[in-house]
Amino acid sequence: MRDIPAALAAHLAGGSTTLCHCWSLTRRDGLTLGFTDHDRDLVFSGITFAARSGLEAAEASAELGFAVGGGEVAGALTSLGIADADVAGGLYDTAGVETWLVDWTDPGTRLLLDVGTIGEIRRAGTAFVAELRGLMDRLDEERGRTFRATCGADLGDARCRVDLADPRFRTTGTVLAPAQPGEMLTALAGAFPAGRFSGGRLTWNSGANAGLANDVRSHTVVEGGARIELWQEPPCAIAGGDRFTLTAGCDKCARIQGLSAFIRLNGANSEGVYPQVPPVFARFTM
Repeated sequence: MRDIPAALAAHLAGGSTTLCHCWSLTRRDGLTLGFTDHDRDLVFSGITFAARSGLEAAEASAELGFAVGGGEVAGALTSLGIADADVAGGLYDTAGVETWLVDWTDPGTRLLLDVGTIGEIRRAGTAFVAELRGLMDRLDEERGRTFRATCGADLGDARCRVDLADPRFRTTGTVLAPAQPGEMLTALAGAFPAGRFSGGRLTWNSGANAGLANDVRSHTVVEGGARIELWQEPPCAIAGGDRFTLTAGCDKCARIQGLSAFIRLNGANSEGVYPQVPPVFARFTM
């Protein structure tokens, strides 16, 4: 049961209301933005909730038990708030959202309606619709340790124990020429076997995508350099001369591409993988 502040309850009982919705949004980089569907800016909790941002509630739902509730907000990609490049760059993925019901004549009279995260964002031209996921969505996330044939650790974390600062697992490079969207010919700082960075991570150090990162689909050695293919095209165009950092990929089977012998001899993933566990397609006979 929700407790409604006495002042807001009295306002609701008055018949004529002056209410609006406010959203505070905390991006992955820590920046907090405020939006309101009122026609004037509102300020409370140290946040300015911008009006004329084109943001409005589109749909809302509430679920019983452990079902995931949520809703949607719709708006325009404008300079007042949400930029297209930031959305494409992933800054709003799983961003924290608070939804408030506010008396715009007295912002101190308000009620926190929901707390959640940003889910799927759909874009069409300069407009967007963002899915709001309730707290129950966190129960769908995998937490704790799992016992399976493939590794449950992330490459480079405490359980994995592979040092990604090791020059065998990390390098820098420069784009020589973009071949097609999401694919480029590069010059790496060292010589590496094909596949070393397949499934790895590329972080842009310069250019229009500086500060953003992409997952690597494949790494092949070709005449004149190394060809890198990304799973997803970055939000801004790739240009010759753009610099980046590459970290190795892991196939979750206790080996890094091109270094299976190193992993086996050093037991690097011993806390995350259990090769004795039979795969899901295994059959047992009596």
